[in-house]
Amino acid sequence: MQSLRVRLVNIFDHAFDNFVATARTCYSSRGIVGVEDVAESAVAEPSEIERRRQRKHALAKSLFQAGHHTTLQHTHLQFAIEGISRHCIWSFLHSHPFYNSEQVSQRYVAVHEGNFYVPDSLGERGQRIFASTIQARMRDYQELCDALAPYVGQHYFEIFSGRKGSRRAEVDIRRKAQELARYVLPVATLAYLYHTISLITLFRYYRIAQEFDTSTEQRLVVERMVEALLEREPEFRHILQDPMPIEDTPEYAFFAERGFTEVDVDNARRFVTEFDAQLDGALSVLVDYSERSETVLAESVREVLGVAQADLSDEEAIRLVLDPAENRILGEAMNLTTLSKLNRTLFHVRYVFRKRLSHAADSQDQRHRFTPGSRPILMRHYTGEPDYYTPVLIERIPELRERFDAAMRDTWEQINRLLNDGESPEDAAYLLPNAVHVRFTESADLLNLHHKMAMRLCYNAQEEIWRACLEEAQAITRVHPEIGRWLLPPCTIRARARKNPYCPEGDRFCGVTVWRLPREEYSRVL
Repeated sequence: MQSLRVRLVNIFDHAFDNFVATARTCYSSRGIVGVEDVAESAVAEPSEIERRRQRKHALAKSLFQAGHHTTLQHTHLQFAIEGISRHCIWSFLHSHPFYNSEQVSQRYVAVHEGNFYVPDSLGERGQRIFASTIQARMRDYQELCDALAPYVGQHYFEIFSGRKGSRRAEVDIRRKAQELARYVLPVATLAYLYHTISLITLFRYYRIAQEFDTSTEQRLVVERMVEALLEREPEFRHILQDPMPIEDTPEYAFFAERGFTEVDVDNARRFVTEFDAQLDGALSVLVDYSERSETVLAESVREVLGVAQADLSDEEAIRLVLDPAENRILGEAMNLTTLSKLNRTLFHVRYVFRKRLSHAADSQDQRHRFTPGSRPILMRHYTGEPDYYTPVLIERIPELRERFDAAMRDTWEQINRLLNDGESPEDAAYLLPNAVHVRFTESADLLNLHHKMAMRLCYNAQEEIWRACLEEAQAITRVHPEIGRWLLPPCTIRARARKNPYCPEGDRFCGVTVWRLPREEYSRVL
């Protein structure tokens, strides 16, 4: 197993003094307060050094305790993290809006032996079960990669017939095969990433790091992050709060008060049956929206422009903000919408979806940080029975589906063995496959949803999340046709905005002229 490694690779110079200087600037009648105005190193007299230190620490504590935390958002910390599980990344590091990550992709980078998190708290028998299950899934992964390749190639060459025999085709087919095969891998698979957050986010991590689902691992990760900070800036010890005990979290208190255990398969089965009945076979369903959304959007557009309804109809107003032929900002490679007065009208329209995605797809979905979801304590959904997503291509090929299903059955059997042996649900959960279903509710304002659709309706997007976004765009079109018609992939947006080339992906072009297709004809296997 690769060991955890956390390095602080970038931080502002004099971060603590900068924190205090920014706070003092708010009340300064002499202009900007500089770091040199608060640092002890800027003075030589011992009494002045001590006076500055006491004043600085007192102000820092006062600000922190009062909740004036914007001063801690100026300094950002960039960490290089290696040997962290994908489950921990999903459950903790990527479960909130205020971060940026660049993470190794399982779609494009093959997984190798030994790249798995193994909980130290497992007993001797549990260690054997865990290790043998990982080894079995690695064999399944490798065999599926090989078995999928000819089927992937068949679909690939229907689009790129001229690439037969090329090195490019070989690489593309291998990557697409491993993208599908990875669904059998456990969420214990390790990753490495750059992860950038502000100081206040790190302090929040430290305070709540003991919450579900991966409390042991995330606590260790966060402790290493804090240690790296304090090695560079020890004065932050003066405001760092102790971690909150898990017993103080509302989720833990709820279970304790009602005598619930972390795994309750009977309750989970009732919940899953109820939830899935609402989906009726879909990946995502629209469950809430405002009926007046189109009217509100049109009125907001007229407000920004200062025109009356007689001079700009609702349909014209909506087209003005959502049709890329009218609103060229939508065709920009950078997302400029939050800086545009007209585009900010999209904030007023909101949609709520109930969704069921695989752990792998949801790890992509949650990267859209401003279309947030209320994701579950995963083992509270554990029914003791196989519960997973099957990729479309595997679903269509009986021998591959049989192999995939056998791997899923064995995974659940081994997890049940661990639980029956008394191992903790937290440890057992690491064996859940990337394919395991995650059920949650997600909401979005139209501005951020539009951006997400533009990214994930691209044919290069992961097939499962692409399919969920297509269902969402279709659902919105049914209730708000004047809005829904403009939820489009990036190439179609750029074509209407007359931005060349229409496909922004360069040599990663999917091979399909999607901008010429009506949305009803969108179709993908890979």
